[in-house]
Amino acid sequence: MSTEVNKMVQQILDRIHRLDAPMIIAIDGRCGSGKTTLAQALQEQLHCSIIPMDDFFLRPHQRTAQRLATPGENIDWERFSQEVLLPLSMGEAVSYRPFRCSTQTLGAPRRLSAAAITIVEGSYCCHSQLREHYALKIFLTTDPKTQLERIRRRNGEALLKTFESTWIPLEERYFTSLPEGLFDLSFTT
Repeated sequence: MSTEVNKMVQQILDRIHRLDAPMIIAIDGRCGSGKTTLAQALQEQLHCSIIPMDDFFLRPHQRTAQRLATPGENIDWERFSQEVLLPLSMGEAVSYRPFRCSTQTLGAPRRLSAAAITIVEGSYCCHSQLREHYALKIFLTTDPKTQLERIRRRNGEALLKTFESTWIPLEERYFTSLPEGLFDLSFTT
């Protein structure tokens, strides 16, 4: 784990220890900013579950022009709220079917036991209909050049073009729509 990630983890752990369990932690931010890496580093320390927001992208029939015209609406926040946040907030186990980008369908059910801490990581997890459920909201960002290089390494040149033309502009509209002061902690990676 890099020194940068270690510093972020320590700041987050310091904050978590002041909060009451059970809790849900959100890690939102730009693609390529290190959300998954940070979530995994925290999981090593906290022995908690991670739920990726990528599991809740809209299915093809849900992607209407009207829906995508609204910032943050390219996730199925309704399904996420019902299948994940509602059970977690009641201390219950979670069962949901993750969206699979490769097939554009929902996969086999994923089951998670109720836990003291659950991390939700991914862009859009602090959507206006979801954010009230989080005990701690974290935002990660990075500069555009680093972002594109990380996406290129992670996804390849062909998918980089899709990120540049579609996903990054949708994310930026969402981030611009978020209220100032929403996040408890912010980091630039």
